[in-house]
Amino acid sequence: MIIIDGYNLLRLVQNTDKQFESIAEAGLCYIISRYFKLVAQKGVIVFDGAGPPDKGRFDGINNLDVTFSGPDADADSVIEDKISAATAPKALTVVSTDRRLRAAARAANANAVTSKGFWQELQTRLSRQHKKLREPPGKRKGITESETEQWLEFFGFK
Repeated sequence: MIIIDGYNLLRLVQNTDKQFESIAEAGLCYIISRYFKLVAQKGVIVFDGAGPPDKGRFDGINNLDVTFSGPDADADSVIEDKISAATAPKALTVVSTDRRLRAAARAANANAVTSKGFWQELQTRLSRQHKKLREPPGKRKGITESETEQWLEFFGFK
């Protein structure tokens, strides 16, 4: 399981990747969900505060539980609670650039990854997957004239 410090990752992405400078919470969650599906992983992303009034934008996000800390707590405390409650901390990875959270993860024998490292891995994996899914050139070009003649003859139209 992967636990992500939501705004920590979101701010990094907005500030370092021009392509995503206007991305919001839900958009980031959908990207992470695609990555988790690709690597057969599940996770939790925790954001500070109550979140948007309409949380419907988070419907349909698979492999990722989206959590808001609420008005009386912060995401770091919620993440620390999740680290403490983990029954298999060695299988847990915490994504944050926050030293406090990374130290808490290491103290519990969990893995700690910086937001930058996680985002780079995510981008690399998704771009590789995108390259694999490209359509074959013949799909847009169509078949050759001789192939057309062969199929017409095969189906008895010639």
